[in-house]
Amino acid sequence: MSGARRKSPRKSPSRRINGAAVKPVAVTLDVVVASALDGMKAVNVRVIDVRRLSDIFDTLVIASGTSDRHVRSIADSVVEKAQVAGFRPLGIEGQKTGDWVLVDLGDVVVHVMLPRVREFYSLEKLWTVS
Repeated sequence: MSGARRKSPRKSPSRRINGAAVKPVAVTLDVVVASALDGMKAVNVRVIDVRRLSDIFDTLVIASGTSDRHVRSIADSVVEKAQVAGFRPLGIEGQKTGDWVLVDLGDVVVHVMLPRVREFYSLEKLWTVS
């Protein structure tokens, strides 16, 4: 390779954005799914790899809560656990109503929904390739 630079893999552990080191998605998922969702008894957790479908994010996590208070508590736990692990959420939407809360962690987007809302919007069907 004379003078040609090799492209680094998309998910290298030393990935940098704007000069800041970014942790790999696997670590984010471990924090979100294992700590926050399982710890708060989220129901029907589904993790969908959307790298082939989206350039904006890599992984979609969808979970349900049993009430609007439970949905908000799960989302709050996701945010808290992510911050403790060194991840700053890029955005949080829907906390006031509590029927659907979205937490944007960059490469991972977490949707926590009431079962009726989840069934109505069918995000799993939208983001799953047959």
